Amino acid sequence: MADTIRLGVVMDPIATINPAKDSSLAMLLEAQARGMELHYFEQNDLRIHNGEALGSSRRVWVADSPQRWFELGPPTELRLGSLDVILMRKDPPFDTEYIYTTYILERAGQQGAMVVNRPASLRDINEKAFTAWFPQCCPDTLITRSMADMRAFLAGHGHVVVKPLHSMGGRSIFVVRQGDHNANVIFETLTEYGTRHALTQRYIPEIRQGDKRILLVDGAAPDHVLARVPAADDHRGNLVMGAAPEVRLLTTRDRWIADQVGPVLRERGVLFAGIDVIGDYLTEVNVTSPTGIRELQKYGGVDLAARFLDVVTARLRTR
Repeated sequence: MADTIRLGVVMDPIATINPAKDSSLAMLLEAQARGMELHYFEQNDLRIHNGEALGSSRRVWVADSPQRWFELGPPTELRLGSLDVILMRKDPPFDTEYIYTTYILERAGQQGAMVVNRPASLRDINEKAFTAWFPQCCPDTLITRSMADMRAFLAGHGHVVVKPLHSMGGRSIFVVRQGDHNANVIFETLTEYGTRHALTQRYIPEIRQGDKRILLVDGAAPDHVLARVPAADDHRGNLVMGAAPEVRLLTTRDRWIADQVGPVLRERGVLFAGIDVIGDYLTEVNVTSPTGIRELQKYGGVDLAARFLDVVTARLRTR
C-alpha cells in the first residue's frame, strides 16, 4: 500500500445529495481528514475496454458545509485497478445498469483495487429478500408473484405490509388490512399482474415506536441504534419520508439479531451494512448505500465513519 491511499467513490451526483444526511459524504470527509486522495465517479464514468476496468475520474474535495460541500477537479482517465479502494455507494433502484456497474467494479477488484462492498455480494444480497437467510429473526414473510398467495397471507394475518423488492427509501410500501377494498389493486400493482415478485410481511405494530437502523461495520454493531419514528400521518420509518431520528441503546434482542446477521455479511465481504429492525424483528438487510452515519454522529456522538475507515485501512495493510 502506498503512503497516500487513493480512494474512489461511485455515487449518485454529489451536487444532488443532502449534505446534512449523506453517509457517503461522511465517509469522504473522514477519508479526506486522514489525508487520502479522493476520486469521484458516477455510473456513466465507468467502462471496460479490452478487459480493463477504466473510469473518467475527477478529484473531489469535500467540506462539512450546507452551502458548498464539494469541489471537483477536471476529468482524468484512470485505471480503476490502480486505486487502493473503491466505495460503491450508488443508491438503488437495483436495476440492470446497477448490475453492469458491479461487473465493471469486479474487474477493478481483480486488477488491484479493494471494492467495498464486494460487487458479487451487492448482486446477491437483495435488501428485502435476503432476510429469508435469517428466518429466526423475522416476522412471517412471503415473497411471491401470486396475487392469490398474497390474498391468502392477508386473510391469515389480517394486517400486512406489502412492498417491492427493488426500491428504497420507503417508496411504494403499503399497509393493508383484511377487508380493505384496495387490497387487490395493491397486489396487482406491486406484482404487475403476477409478473413480478413482491414481499408481503406480517404487520409489526411496534413500527409506531420506530424503525431501527443498526449499522454494521465489518459485521459488528455499535452500542447505539438509529430509530426512525414515523410521522403521525404516515406508517413509514424512513427519514426521507419525514420520520424523526432518535438515537437509542441497542436492546438485547437487537444485539442478538446483529450477531446473527453480521458474521454472514463479513464472510461475504460486506464491510458496511444497515439492518432494519422493527420491534423484535429483522425486516431488511441494506448493503448498497445504507445511511444513518450523520444522524448517529449528530444525535449520539457515534463516529461510524471513523470506524469504517479504520477497517478499510486495516484491510489494505494486509493485502
